[in-house]
Amino acid sequence: MQTKVKTATEIEAMRESGRMLATILQVVKSQAVAGITTKALADVAARELKVLGGEPSFLGYNGFPDVICISVNNEVVHGIPSTNKVISEGDILSLDFGVTYRGMITDSALSTIVGKAHSQTHEQLVKYTERSMLAGINVVHDRVRTGDIGAAVEAILNRYKYGIVRDLVGHGVGHYLHEDPNIPNYGRPNTGPWLDAGMTIAIEPMATLGTERIYVAEDGWTILTADQSWAAHFEHTILITEDGAEILTTI
Repeated sequence: MQTKVKTATEIEAMRESGRMLATILQVVKSQAVAGITTKALADVAARELKVLGGEPSFLGYNGFPDVICISVNNEVVHGIPSTNKVISEGDILSLDFGVTYRGMITDSALSTIVGKAHSQTHEQLVKYTERSMLAGINVVHDRVRTGDIGAAVEAILNRYKYGIVRDLVGHGVGHYLHEDPNIPNYGRPNTGPWLDAGMTIAIEPMATLGTERIYVAEDGWTILTADQSWAAHFEHTILITEDGAEILTTI
């Protein structure tokens, strides 16, 4: 489905959905300590969402078995929470969550380092992947083109010589979790589909310390780097405005 210009009522529902999502991600992040399992973190997200009155967008989506994706180190995205996966000091943790409220969906992710980082290289990967997302958001306005967003993201990631995962992209979001058009994390300015004020999209760079190559694990969901390099992932759902963007997945 092509993403649509949202009504005022739909936008307000997405604002509330996004506030829930951002609040819960921060709670889960605060609970991410060495020794906890990824399933225990997922259970935290489920409990908090129930209290706030939202619904999980990921649970059951194409058969996904939990409410949140939790990916560790060389796992790029779509990690399935598990009681057998224990978090260690220095791990890079990607928390990717979706919330449905009054029929409208928001989608957001953050990466965090558990405890003390193993190296400054890992700290910089997390820092600059987030910065690339913000660079993409900063070029958004009415009638922006997807290539403009991708080029802004790519410029930051290229500057620090990170692998840019090209097989996974940002997307429209709102009525459905994934709406057209795709929004790659690379591109050329003044190319790609135009986006209008009132549309809602997810910008989500995924960067690695190695190459862009990835593969899907035997579980059918978890996506890993082909060279086992570590990765980071950030995502915000934004509302396109006449002269900029409003981040919906923030507190």
